[in-house]
Amino acid sequence: MSIIDVLGIVGGLVLFLYGIQTLGEGLKKVSGGKMESILQNLTSNKWKAALLGTLVTAVIQSSGATIVMVVGFVNSQIMTLEQSVGVILGANIGTTVTAWLLSTTGIQSDNLFLQLLRPANFSPIIGILGVFMLMMGKKQRARDVGGIMTSFAVLMIGMNAMSTAASPLADDPSFTGLLTAFSNPILGLCVGLVVTVILQSSSASIGILQAISLTGTLKMGSAIPVLMGENIGSAITGILGSIGASRNARRAALIQLFYCIVKTTVFMAVFYPLNAVLHFAIMGETATPVSIAVFHSVFNIIAVLVVLPISDFLVKLVRRAVPVTEQEREEAEGKKALQILDPKYVASPSFALEQCRKATNAMAEHAQEAVRLATGLVLSYDEEAAAKVDKIERRVDEYEDQLNSYLVQIMGMNFTPAESHLLTLLYHSIGDYERMTDHALNVMQASQAMHQKGTAFSSRARDELSVYGRAVNDIVGMTVTGYEKLDTGTAAQVEPLESVIDGLSLGVRRRHARRVRKGKCSVELGIVLEDITTDFERIGDHCTNISVFLSQLGEDDLEFHDYLEHLESEGKLTELRTKARELEQVYALPPLKEETGSEEKEKEKPKKKKDEKKKDDKNDRKGAGRK
Repeated sequence: MSIIDVLGIVGGLVLFLYGIQTLGEGLKKVSGGKMESILQNLTSNKWKAALLGTLVTAVIQSSGATIVMVVGFVNSQIMTLEQSVGVILGANIGTTVTAWLLSTTGIQSDNLFLQLLRPANFSPIIGILGVFMLMMGKKQRARDVGGIMTSFAVLMIGMNAMSTAASPLADDPSFTGLLTAFSNPILGLCVGLVVTVILQSSSASIGILQAISLTGTLKMGSAIPVLMGENIGSAITGILGSIGASRNARRAALIQLFYCIVKTTVFMAVFYPLNAVLHFAIMGETATPVSIAVFHSVFNIIAVLVVLPISDFLVKLVRRAVPVTEQEREEAEGKKALQILDPKYVASPSFALEQCRKATNAMAEHAQEAVRLATGLVLSYDEEAAAKVDKIERRVDEYEDQLNSYLVQIMGMNFTPAESHLLTLLYHSIGDYERMTDHALNVMQASQAMHQKGTAFSSRARDELSVYGRAVNDIVGMTVTGYEKLDTGTAAQVEPLESVIDGLSLGVRRRHARRVRKGKCSVELGIVLEDITTDFERIGDHCTNISVFLSQLGEDDLEFHDYLEHLESEGKLTELRTKARELEQVYALPPLKEETGSEEKEKEKPKKKKDEKKKDDKNDRKGAGRK
């Protein structure tokens, strides 16, 4: 075999791999994210999940891409580990479709219609149409479809190029001897495994095997163990895709690996001992692209039918390989609050509303915890606390999404006036709690950035932020307590403190600006402090929003901008301002110690001027007497 033949095989392989890659990307692009949505919503049943995994993989022509997609869903907690099992197993069936498409390379006939079914003949036609749509299409969707057609043509042309370049191997004794070595099951399995790992595509390795089978020298006895190795190698893409992901995502990738190892091991342990006794006729038959596709499909379909009903053992197996941590147990406990939002409760509106109230109470407590941790990070950064703030923020986002959806479902139900007020309170408050955690996340990220750069606020700035943070934590705690107890008097306590927080924000900024002007603090830190104080102030604003809505529980709808007028009409505005002045003393910023000396000098200056004025007045009076 000449170097030209080798280059022909390599060239065909390049086109084949490129075609698989671009075809999958093009199909996913045209789908507009609908595949992800289907996987997310329809995986509660194992068999449905397996069917979905089969269909998605058949469309995108890559089980590895499906597995990586599932790993991503599990990593983002969109899909549970149990839901992922069916999709992963189904992907192993879907990937066999590629082998069937490639098996058309073996079609031989003088009939024009049958000849047009061969990739060497119909691929150029599809490719020309695809290129025409890519170049001339006015709409993006038309160009995307053209890209899919072009990719498919490239894939098939690459397959044909490999077949053509490999055809001289039929007369090569050394190559024929190498293929005979594949009859050793262990060696054949290792060859299939290594090739698939290198190519990162079981479809590509099976395509190569089908191309070799066109030489007429490959027996099924040699092809079967190679197919077994390719089955195990197909799991490597998912393993690579799980690098750096969550522990649960790594478990999802391991499910594919363990499943492939189990099904292959069981087959090898049962099939070959039986073959030694019964001498199956299939082992001596010449392999063809069609027979390879048939065996590949039958093996995977039977494996899924056998394993899927008992797939729970795979979940237990991967959880032993990657044990559940204490942190994961805490997260699981945190999700229980959302499990009470069962759709079947919608039929009982009052009970469903009460379930929503319990869930929003849990959401409020999470928001309070996020704010507490974030304000602490400003003074003392801790990686574990920072990670917890990020985790809480994502969890509260999930609360907001599910609560919004659930509340929309029950909004049209019949409620008493009191329940309607409560529904309004819940609906408006969940957005404020979610925004609180967003601001907490901003504060955490600002503190994290300072820690990574090795910068820190001065001791005076830290003292001021300590007072500010205490006020913010107090207003959040006051709001959450009143919210959980449905205490309509909370607004009367929150409003004065929110006014104080606005004053603290202004005071902290002015003091820091003074330090920046005197060169005692950098401009960069001044910007960071500006961001943190803004987030603190916004948290206070959201507390006021919640307290105002809470105060409306016993009244008809009251617009937020009319709130102060409402208080003034009841004579409570003066009382709130008095309370605010009292709280200003409780949350007073520490004295400017660095300017104590200058302050004393400033105090002396007026006194000196006053003495001089007295002296001048005295002299004036004396002068007036002399006159």
